[in-house]
Amino acid sequence: MIPSSRTPTLSLFAHPYRTLTPVTGGGRQLRAEGRLPGSALVWNLGNGLHEQDLAVARGRPGGLPLIVVFPPLSRGSADAATVHTVASARPAGILPYHHAPDPDDLAAVLRRPPEDLGGEVVEYLAWRGLVVDRDTRHLIRRTLALSADLRSISALCRSMYLSRRALGRRFVSRGLPVPSHWLHFGRLLRVSIRLQNTAESVLSVGYELGYGDAFALSNQMVRLTGYRPTQARFFLGWEWLVEAWLRREADHGGLAPDFTVDLLSTPGLLSPEEPRRADLRFVAERRGARPSRTRGGRVAG
Repeated sequence: MIPSSRTPTLSLFAHPYRTLTPVTGGGRQLRAEGRLPGSALVWNLGNGLHEQDLAVARGRPGGLPLIVVFPPLSRGSADAATVHTVASARPAGILPYHHAPDPDDLAAVLRRPPEDLGGEVVEYLAWRGLVVDRDTRHLIRRTLALSADLRSISALCRSMYLSRRALGRRFVSRGLPVPSHWLHFGRLLRVSIRLQNTAESVLSVGYELGYGDAFALSNQMVRLTGYRPTQARFFLGWEWLVEAWLRREADHGGLAPDFTVDLLSTPGLLSPEEPRRADLRFVAERRGARPSRTRGGRVAG
C-alpha cells in the first residue's frame, strides 16, 4: 500500500504484487518501468477523471493491462460519459472505489481467466494496431477457441472446413503468423492462465492440454514466446504473453513489415533472463531461504 493521504491517480502494480508504485512521469516512466512481465497500470478515479491521465492510460505500452478503480458512487461513478471514456482506454478490469486498493484484489483481476479468450485477444490485437478484416478476425477467434481441444493443424483445418493451404494463405496474405502458431500459442496461453489459477504442477496442467511432458511444454513456450511456464505462473495476466509472442513473431519475420516496425519501435518486455532471476528471488522468499548463486554472482537455476 502507499502511505499517503492522497492516493496517486496512476500507479504501477508489478511482481511480487505487494505494493503500488506512483506514476508521476507519465508515459516515459511507463516505458522505462512498466516492462516487467505481469505488470499493470492502475488508474484510480477517486481524484477525478483528467485528460492527462486518460492520455497516459490510452498510450500505455503493449503488454501492460489497465485496471480502473471507479470513484465513489456519490461522485457519479455510473455516469454514462465516465463509463464511455474509461471503456475507450480498454481496461482489463474495473473495481469499486477504495482510496488504497488491496493488492490481493488487483492480483485477482490480473489472473482472472477471460470469459472469451479468443475475443479478448482479437480486441488486444486491434488495440495494438493490427487491423484485419472481419472474416480474418473470425478465423483468429475461432482458432483460439478451438485451441482448448485441438492439438494439430490438420484437426483445425477440418473444423474450419478449409484446406491447410487455404487457411495458411488467408493468414499469411494478411501479414499474420501461420495458423499453426496461432493454435499452439492459444494452447500456451491457456496453460499460463491455468497455472496462475491453480496449484497444480506444470506437468499436470500441460497434460490436460495435450502435452506429453513438462519438457515438451517448456520447449514450445520458450520457442514461441521466449518465456517458461514457471515465469507464466508467477507473472500474472495474459497480455504480456501475447506481446512477447507478437514480438517473437516480428523478430522472425512472421508479421507484416509495417506492423513489425510499429511494434518494435517501442521498448519491449524485459529479456527472459531478467524476470527469471526475479522469479527465483520470489520463490526463495516464499520458502524462507536465500537463492543460491554461482561463483559469478548470478542466481543459479
